[in-house]
Amino acid sequence: MKNFRPQHRPKKSSLAVGKRAIIEALQAGKGLDRIYLQSNGFRDLLEDMRKVASQHGVPVNYVPVEKLNGFNAGEHGGCIAVLSKVQYQDLQEVISWVVDKGQTPLFLILDGITDVRNIGGIARTAFSTGVHAIIIPEKGVGALNEDAVLTSAGALEQIPICRVNSLMKAVDDLHMNGIQVLATEMTAQKTTFETDFTIPVAIVMGSEDKGIYPALLKICDEQVRIPMAGEFESLNVSVATGMILYEVMKQRMS
Repeated sequence: MKNFRPQHRPKKSSLAVGKRAIIEALQAGKGLDRIYLQSNGFRDLLEDMRKVASQHGVPVNYVPVEKLNGFNAGEHGGCIAVLSKVQYQDLQEVISWVVDKGQTPLFLILDGITDVRNIGGIARTAFSTGVHAIIIPEKGVGALNEDAVLTSAGALEQIPICRVNSLMKAVDDLHMNGIQVLATEMTAQKTTFETDFTIPVAIVMGSEDKGIYPALLKICDEQVRIPMAGEFESLNVSVATGMILYEVMKQRMS
């Protein structure tokens, strides 16, 4: 049986333990990062919680009972939810809010970035450079937990976060609102210095090891790269994001 490492276990105060506690948390307006359901649990429980999660847009992870026991949270009845440290926003509502204010949309899309320290660093820079919202997928991204918020120096609680069930669908929504989507790719011909960032734009940042998901890369309007004086395989994603966003801010300020 696989052993689950306890060192990343959330604090008990950040958990909703059991079906009733999870439903009460949602009714009280609390956001949930995700719900963990016992993979071989009772069928009625699985179905009920699946419906609840779908209604509130909360991701679900099906895990063995050892994972749930590893939270050390007492009797869980087959389900535990992690309370979110941020309040997720609807993407279309944020777009409309930006346009109504007469501002030029600037969004940041994170694809496959799992290190919460990188996410925290990205959020700090994004907030400082005028990004209107960070878009993340339900799965395949680091949890926006207490560590992430701490690393962001609170920026994750200040900048809107839009969690979507599909980044592909999010790109379609951005396109429908007249927002170009630019992918960062180290082999791209065009550099960030040659790119017009004064138009409505969303920038996609991929993970350092895998880059941007190929299907997502394909539907982006353009690929751009950071110019480098020396040959190097990649930059830290948080640093790279900062370099691009400050180029955006420079262009928009001038």
